Amino acid sequence: MSRRVVVTGMGAVTPIGIGVKAFWEGITREQIGFAPITRFDASAYKCRLAAEVKDFQPENYMDKKSARRMELFCQFAVAAAGEAIQDAGLDMEKEDAYRVGCSIGSGIGSLQAMEREYGRLLEKGPSRVAPLFVPLMISNMAAGNVSIAFGLKGKSLNVVTACATGTNSIGEAMRTIQYGDADVMIAGGTEGAVTPIGIAGFTSLTALSDSTDPARCSLPFDRDRSGFVMGEGAGVVILEELEHARKRGAHIYAEMLGYGCSSDAYHITSPAEDGSGAARAMENALRDGGVAPEKVTYINAHGTGTHHNDLFETRAVKLVFGEHAKALKINSTKSMIGHLLGAAGAVECIACVKQMVEGFIHRTVGLRESEEELDLNYCRESCREEVPYALSNSLGFGGHNASILLGRV
Repeated sequence: MSRRVVVTGMGAVTPIGIGVKAFWEGITREQIGFAPITRFDASAYKCRLAAEVKDFQPENYMDKKSARRMELFCQFAVAAAGEAIQDAGLDMEKEDAYRVGCSIGSGIGSLQAMEREYGRLLEKGPSRVAPLFVPLMISNMAAGNVSIAFGLKGKSLNVVTACATGTNSIGEAMRTIQYGDADVMIAGGTEGAVTPIGIAGFTSLTALSDSTDPARCSLPFDRDRSGFVMGEGAGVVILEELEHARKRGAHIYAEMLGYGCSSDAYHITSPAEDGSGAARAMENALRDGGVAPEKVTYINAHGTGTHHNDLFETRAVKLVFGEHAKALKINSTKSMIGHLLGAAGAVECIACVKQMVEGFIHRTVGLRESEEELDLNYCRESCREEVPYALSNSLGFGGHNASILLGRV
């Protein structure tokens, strides 16, 4: 029999608040994190808005020497992991460090380091490239730095599946515990890609909204949606084998019930048009969790605000749930925090847990009207309602589809 896995701690660094408490207060206030880009001069760019993390001081979460040896995406990960470990009351001195692992992914790593050191290469020659350039840049260093910071000697993973990274990282951590390779996994995603090349690249792909109005830029499922808004931050959860959590008296937020994946095998950026790939990931998660589709009442959608994603994800939901799709409440946390790329699924997992615990489903902020085929309930208003199960979707470039199913304790 598969070992049961529960969530015992959470940590978040988001555009609407640092820390889970601040993040959740932002959610309930329907706060949006969108504003003109400040990390560089974006005046010449078609896209000039982003969802940046505000007032983040790395020395509040680690010593200055450690911070200097980390790029922003790693600093976010260490900060979120520290909060999650503290929230879980996890004392590493009382744990077998080889039974505590780390699964924290980043979709991109450090574009900042790439831009900075390439500039040095061109201007000053190859001998002036920083010695730590590679370990600062590569995406696995989020998991590496978190493991080093907190003494985690178990399995250490860096899943890279573009925008599905955070959800895959949590799902693979869940599997690690179920299989018996660890008792505790620190899991999630992190990203810090609001950089000149990052914004320029996604803009050239026509993936980003070119709106200049912060209130009308990230509009999942709205007829006026024009693309996603780049966000940044990190989300980390503590996953733990149920009996291990009970023995140490840990507070249990929710149970990880199911994890499902698939590949569209269709296009490098567009999801499969009939929604079949995303549908299979949801079906696999439900089957894995032993939960019938009609028992589910809430989905946290990938919901990016691009034309293709929102339409094709809607088709996927209809394929899985049939007539029951009309009874679902579907929202998009990206309507407030933008698209955190590799961190998105992890932060949205935390949003799911909080909504289950609080009995509160947040609205999809900014949603006014949808076009004809987008005819499901995308939560134009927040509501108080028991949430026994939460299904969270993430769909990544390359056709990566991932879904996790959580259950209320």
